[in-house]
Amino acid sequence: MSLSAVIPAVIPAPVSLASDASAPAFRLSASTVIAGDADAATALARILETRTGIAPAHADADVAGAIALRRAPGGPAESYRVTVEAASILLTAPDAAGLFYGAQTLGQLLQRDGTGWSIPAVSIEDAPRFAYRGVMLDVARHFFPVETVKAYIDRAAALKFNALHLHLADDQGWRVQLESRPRLTEVASGSSVGGDPGGFYTKADYGEIVAYAASQHMIVVPEIDVPGHTHAVGLAYPELVEAPVLSEHIREIVREYGGDLPTTGVPYEGMAVGFSSLRIHDEATYDFLADVFGELAGMTPGPYLHVGGDEALGTSAEDFAEFMGRVTSLVADLDKTPIAWHEAGSAEGLDEETIGQYWGFLTPTDGMDEKARTFARNGSQLILSPADAIYLDMKPSPSSALGLTWANGPTSLERAYTWDPVAIIDGIGERDILGVEAPMWTETLRTLADIDAMAFPRIAAAAEAAWSVPLGTAPMRTWPSFRERAGALAPVWRSMGVTLPASDDVSWSAG
Repeated sequence: MSLSAVIPAVIPAPVSLASDASAPAFRLSASTVIAGDADAATALARILETRTGIAPAHADADVAGAIALRRAPGGPAESYRVTVEAASILLTAPDAAGLFYGAQTLGQLLQRDGTGWSIPAVSIEDAPRFAYRGVMLDVARHFFPVETVKAYIDRAAALKFNALHLHLADDQGWRVQLESRPRLTEVASGSSVGGDPGGFYTKADYGEIVAYAASQHMIVVPEIDVPGHTHAVGLAYPELVEAPVLSEHIREIVREYGGDLPTTGVPYEGMAVGFSSLRIHDEATYDFLADVFGELAGMTPGPYLHVGGDEALGTSAEDFAEFMGRVTSLVADLDKTPIAWHEAGSAEGLDEETIGQYWGFLTPTDGMDEKARTFARNGSQLILSPADAIYLDMKPSPSSALGLTWANGPTSLERAYTWDPVAIIDGIGERDILGVEAPMWTETLRTLADIDAMAFPRIAAAAEAAWSVPLGTAPMRTWPSFRERAGALAPVWRSMGVTLPASDDVSWSAG
């Protein structure tokens, strides 16, 4: 008997799930009513209609045979409880997010039942392991329109992610309109990797993304990566940047991936990193950053601003330390919590509230772990994004036409799943970890179909690392269980418009 015949297909794995195969299921029909919380009812109705074509009506009060959605005290933030019986379904949660996540679980439980649809008899208690559960989308290397970003939000929210990190600026282009610095989009937004068209989000576009994310219980974390990754800034404001530092490392990347060497004042369309830098000792640089982060803070209701700080190979160690101290303090003074990539941990004077984002390997190299430990020593926390596990742009197999392999790649689904956040960095325990984030860099990606091909099913593995109990501590939290549950969810993902890639690890259900 397969696992899927015993364990309903839910990802991420709940804290507890009891099912009774002998008990009758709840049958969905045109007369089904969703009662209770209006926002959660709207979310659940959308899920059910997308999956089945049935659009349940909403009632403010409970009615017989209804799917009841209720706020109930008790339990941690974002938690929920579900009881499914033949006659009714009861979903309770202490907050709106918990009801939303319970609705996502009900959508995953939905299955074909002859010519109709049903939800099996189950009892679920669930809560997230980590407070921060993110996905990152790089819109700088290739630009993606608002509708694509919203589609990615849908995919992530369905897996209980609650943060969208947008990488809004890099050497190849600047992607968000700012009234304080209009030349950034007038001059520096038109290019992408490989000579593809660029683009940018107007302030209205950005507001639409933020509002849509909020409707799916996700915050937006905007990133302006400094002091490196700033060649595009120099197109608009050349007085703020240094000349490109053309190391042998840069030349090797150009030889491997093609394109031209970066040239001052010329849009950069290649894939090299680490050659650019802002001018660290010029006060005009900090005036610029005050404008950029100040305006972005006003456009972003979430608590975080990401300042980058990675791969600043064109900046000396001393200058980097001075710069990161100033920029993280600047963001903190805006009443936002700064986030920086783990390299910033080498900088003395870093604002003590700064959250570190670790992009190093499952087995740290080159002092990555020591830099990451700085954030915990400062009394702050880490976001774990091990590149050789959950960088979703790494090739999933050697034959993949998309993706890169620099992070010990290709990265199989099994490797993406079989790691645990507390096992990466010595001395970093559960309390030191704010959460988990799965980045998607887009040097080789141009469309939503490309994004889906790289994200699925590894994004589901990242979701389980972020939400579920530690690996191996529950029957569902194992590799064999996960691969079967992932395969069984194929109909759910297809109903969302995802074209699932061929996989050596997963047999996709046709149901």
